[in-house]
Amino acid sequence: MERHIRVPLDDQEISGLKAGDFVYLTGIIYTARDAAHKRMAEALGRGETLPISLEGNVIYYMGPSPARPGRAIGSAGPTTASRMDKYTPALLDLGMKGMIGKGRRSQAVKEAVVQNGAVYFAAIGGAGALLSRAIQSSEVIAYDDLGTEAIRRLEVKEFPVIVVMDSLGNDLYETAVEEYRVPIEEVSDLCGKE
Repeated sequence: MERHIRVPLDDQEISGLKAGDFVYLTGIIYTARDAAHKRMAEALGRGETLPISLEGNVIYYMGPSPARPGRAIGSAGPTTASRMDKYTPALLDLGMKGMIGKGRRSQAVKEAVVQNGAVYFAAIGGAGALLSRAIQSSEVIAYDDLGTEAIRRLEVKEFPVIVVMDSLGNDLYETAVEEYRVPIEEVSDLCGKE
């Protein structure tokens, strides 16, 4: 199914999303990668507030390249999401409702997604230049010293993603494999072997 939704996300929108849905996001999302996640975890450990409110928000695991003249941002492709897995359950518990990245997530993240009624989206790796066209503005709002890993506020319009893990824990990385799995007997028949 194809969906067009506004971000930040609300529980009703999230509950209607299913693994495999194509979604176009419009609104405000935030970027954060490894270094920013580590710094947020350290701040939480000291009892400090985070530089962004996570309530209903989506974090895009991305570190952009420099913007060309006349563009809001450079190439904006996704980072491997599992690098943020150790930080993700705590952020979901604080109200984060969505993540954008690429690749599988840990069992702990899956459980936290279900527990918090959240969603994990995938953006297409290798398509950073195309994805950047959906980004209308980019502003560093925290951890400027981290360079490309600083937290940015992005205004996006029709940003294309796929629901990889829905709020029920359905995981496209698992179900797609099963859908296309071919029994060994069929492979042998296709190869002309018995």
